[in-house]
Amino acid sequence: MVVPRVQAAIAEAFGEEYRDTDPVVRPSQFADLQINAAMALAKKVRLPPRDAAARIVEALELDGMCTAVEISGPGFINLTFDGTWIEELLNTQASQTQGGPETQAQRVAVDYSSPNVAKEMHVGHLRTTVVGDSLVRVLEALGHTVIRQNHIGDWGTPFGMLIEHWLEIGEDSPEAALLVEDPSAFYQAARAKFDGDPDFATRARLRVVSLQSAHEETLQVWQRLVDHSKVYFNAIYAKLGVSLEDDHIAGESSYDAHLAQLCQELEERGLARVSEGALCTFPAGFTGRDGEPLPLIIRKSDGGYGYATTDLATIRYRVQELHADRILYVVGAPQNVHLRMVIETAREAGWLPDTVEATHVQIGNVLGEDGKILKSRSGTPVKLMALLDEAVDRARAVVDSSRPDLSAEERAATARQVGIGAVKYADLSVGHDTEYVFDFDRMLALSGNTGPYVQYAAARIRSIVRKAGESPSALAAGTLTAGGAAGEPTAAATIAVVEPVERALALHLLEYGATLRRVGELLEPHRLCGYLFELAQLFTSFYDQCPVLKADDSVRESRLALCTLVLHRLSEGLDLLGIETPANM
Repeated sequence: MVVPRVQAAIAEAFGEEYRDTDPVVRPSQFADLQINAAMALAKKVRLPPRDAAARIVEALELDGMCTAVEISGPGFINLTFDGTWIEELLNTQASQTQGGPETQAQRVAVDYSSPNVAKEMHVGHLRTTVVGDSLVRVLEALGHTVIRQNHIGDWGTPFGMLIEHWLEIGEDSPEAALLVEDPSAFYQAARAKFDGDPDFATRARLRVVSLQSAHEETLQVWQRLVDHSKVYFNAIYAKLGVSLEDDHIAGESSYDAHLAQLCQELEERGLARVSEGALCTFPAGFTGRDGEPLPLIIRKSDGGYGYATTDLATIRYRVQELHADRILYVVGAPQNVHLRMVIETAREAGWLPDTVEATHVQIGNVLGEDGKILKSRSGTPVKLMALLDEAVDRARAVVDSSRPDLSAEERAATARQVGIGAVKYADLSVGHDTEYVFDFDRMLALSGNTGPYVQYAAARIRSIVRKAGESPSALAAGTLTAGGAAGEPTAAATIAVVEPVERALALHLLEYGATLRRVGELLEPHRLCGYLFELAQLFTSFYDQCPVLKADDSVRESRLALCTLVLHRLSEGLDLLGIETPANM
């Protein structure tokens, strides 16, 4: 609500190049909101901070929103809003089930999750999957057409040994079932044969040639491997509550038939040349430690293709066939140089026009308590399914202790929602490009910026609404009616903003749409987590200071309507993070 207006004022006062300034907006003891933007701008525009603040205020379009606008201290801008304006805007928002702003729609291809066939998904896949899924949910809520792209690893030389191992053990053997139950065990068994049996290794290498030559039997076995892995992937996605489906899979194999032609085209355009036996491009702006141009290998010296070739093919496909306006790669941070080189090569080749944005959403590592990448006691990556099961088990112990009045089925459902929600929220609540320490105790805490804290605020409001429903006078007054977001009640009463804590809660509710827009622009889900955490805190302060069910009739209806709007926003916001809202906690 306020931030876009401040950014527009900054652009008008100082030029478009300053529009992306991110003002700090917070409550103040002197006003409803205090804006800190001038001090960050002062050095850039070579003005004293108070003078920069005055320029911003002069350009600020407030449309009768405020009763007072003042510059204080070294250059803060204090806004005091008109109470009638707050109530009108809040009641308009209360009649809507979606809080997202209208935006210019784009076609956005989002590359995320991307596990490997016949390999276990480990904790390293957690962040790419969870962050990517939250981004596609937010972008869809903002009106964009989102094309999910699960770029699974389903092609290449390892499939020679995997196929040969499958043929040896037989489809009906217990070992074959490992592809669904324990993919890493299947892969390791094949690898052990490859490393320890020369005859098997020879057959495996020949099987690679057979696969690349589209030999019918080999392709059939390859497809079985992929299909079994899909069952495993889908079990993980179902556990996580992720919106990826089989139709979203666009694996490496999808592009294999186009790689030779792609290399030829780059050679013909003078963008690729042979260097030390390999065909390489040398995109502008990339040099090694010796200062020499850095090569991007698109065809190896043995004639095989690597990730760079396939990634170039994906860009060309997503632009030419999917007609994407924006391409997002939700991929680990170590891949940054590789992806930037691929993107620059695609631009030089004309496959990625300037009108299409390609962005690497860098994903940081998940760390253990020792500050190193999280691993099991054996030193191997932590299996994602085992981690999620443990989260649910820990949550179940807490729910069993705190809510013995619930049925076993209700406790199981709540434990799943809280446990999975805690893991996802902990991941999403920090910057996606930063590292964080995986800590179950902190994740499952009912205090602080955690998933359970936000979920509990929503469950608490549901309890209030249920209690209100037990009163015939409340139902007769039409305070709450069915038909809200995700089956929630809808506020029908007029919301009156009287007390200071009501005012603070109302103003934060009005920032919901702007928050979603910023998440969509900056691709930072942690901003939505921060918004929901603050909303839960403000609701707690409101509920502690303002009686709801025991208030007089008109005040009671207003506060119930305000509670219901908060519930909408908490539930809707959590859903955009891919997190469920428990009915009871």
